[in-house]
Amino acid sequence: MASTETAAGRHGSFRFGFGDRASWWEESALGEQGPNKSRWPVLGVLFLLPYLVPATQAIAEDPGPLLPRVLFALLSYTYAACYLLFPLVFGRSRRGRYVFGCGMLALGLPAALLPGMSPYILLYATATLVFVFPPAWALILDGTALGVAALVLFARGWQAGDGGDLVSVVSVTAAMFFMANLVRAVRRLKLANQEIATLAVANERERVARDLHDLLGHSLTTISVKAGAARRVLEASADIPRAVREIREVEGLTRTALTDVRATVSEYRTVSLPAEIAGARAALRAAEIEADLPHAVDHVRAELQSTFGYVLREAITNVLRHSDATRVCVRLGQEWLEIDDDGKTGENAALGNGLRGLTERMGAAGGTLRAHPRSGGGWRVRAEVPEPDETGAVVRAQPAGGFA
Repeated sequence: MASTETAAGRHGSFRFGFGDRASWWEESALGEQGPNKSRWPVLGVLFLLPYLVPATQAIAEDPGPLLPRVLFALLSYTYAACYLLFPLVFGRSRRGRYVFGCGMLALGLPAALLPGMSPYILLYATATLVFVFPPAWALILDGTALGVAALVLFARGWQAGDGGDLVSVVSVTAAMFFMANLVRAVRRLKLANQEIATLAVANERERVARDLHDLLGHSLTTISVKAGAARRVLEASADIPRAVREIREVEGLTRTALTDVRATVSEYRTVSLPAEIAGARAALRAAEIEADLPHAVDHVRAELQSTFGYVLREAITNVLRHSDATRVCVRLGQEWLEIDDDGKTGENAALGNGLRGLTERMGAAGGTLRAHPRSGGGWRVRAEVPEPDETGAVVRAQPAGGFA
């Protein structure tokens, strides 16, 4: 959920394609895409017919001097060519797009305002600009062009149909403006969804890596301890029944670990605090470490039992791996868990992957994880999740030194 909100916030609010103020001036020009470059010429010619047919007829039937007719033909066909070629500006530089857009307006204004021509012709330029330019520049330039057209038409006296044509140009341009920004919004949403999918994959990889570390680290450590205990029994006293019992427990742990790996990959695995306490008791007994463990977890908040189970598992694994401890004491409260040992872990123990993963788990639960040397020797790991206040404020995890 947090990933979704982050990605959405990064791409704006998407309301009509408008996000924050910066999105009005962004230079994306609807990204690198535009109209289909193979189909657009056909559609463009169809759209231009209402303009090119009367313009060509006027050029052919005009009895006046040749030079004005040539200039008018050059203006008309260049303007039409720009309309047909505007998809080519997508993906170009900002300067190239701005030169193209301003050039279209410069051609469109005289083409629309010449005597005998309709203001409707200006629509080809104004509609093109809303797709090529950022929203703010499209509003500024199109608004200026329409204002100039209105002033010229007013100055020379309104002709029949001029007012209606100008209103049509304004209306269609406004519709194209909102359509262009809707396309922008859809493309931003597509980018946001791609980012969300990438973040989801990364988060799932982190989850699997963290769970497999917690699972296999503990299971393999316990299996190693029990296999070592069986070997020592056989070497020291040849107590076959006890060695067989240890080996059977190793077999059971192996099967349990395999089941847990499958459940972790499919995201169906859950951790039980009572089960972790029982497992810790068996592992510490096999390692000949005195264990002072709680016998009940009823007073622990239900939503914290799974998280505290992970903490206990990793802490006991670290005791077995690193500490050379002879005694471990575990204490539980409604909102906290504390594991003390009398081992020989040094002052410079680094924060490894195990406690780093637990720190992330505690942070997700709104709590803190602290791991540090005890004043009397040994090591202490304390996990705590304060009761949320009325505002639902979340306390971030604060990592300290730890085991690997």
